Amino acid sequence: MAVVPASADLRRWLGAPGSLTARLRLNGAVTVEVLAQGHIVLLPQERQALGCSAGHVREVLLRIDGRAAVWARSATPLSAVKGPWSAIKGLDKRPLAELLFSHRRVLRGPLHAQHLQMGSPLQRRMSRAWQAQAGRSGCPTDAPPRWARHSLFTHQGRPLQVLEAFAPWMLPLPSERR
Repeated sequence: MAVVPASADLRRWLGAPGSLTARLRLNGAVTVEVLAQGHIVLLPQERQALGCSAGHVREVLLRIDGRAAVWARSATPLSAVKGPWSAIKGLDKRPLAELLFSHRRVLRGPLHAQHLQMGSPLQRRMSRAWQAQAGRSGCPTDAPPRWARHSLFTHQGRPLQVLEAFAPWMLPLPSERR
């Protein structure tokens, strides 16, 4: 299957700097639904980025006015969650952005766009979670994300990878104040 080129709306979201949660809030009330959290075997791309095979993973759905908009997954080595990234375990339904963008010492690497290839471990994991959870709020289950972005954050030299996959329906929404 050929990869459909990214639209202008999609490129705008994939490259938007700063807090994704703050950008989503421009379009309505944002809630965080925790889908999974704990020690998990990492996906191949995470293994490569973090240099380990298992880590602490947090998967969430970010909803705008109850409608599933973004599936997000953060991963860090187990040793890092006992150190500089320990606050992740206590986030509960608060967005990760509260940690990432409130500490001056947290550094963010470049954003990388990624097409979610059908059948890949990442796409299968995201799609299962999306189908199981996206329609629970009474909203229709929208098409699952096909594109994501990921970046590596570091705090006290310890990595945390964040991946955010965007529902097609939300791409035309504004990503910045007008």
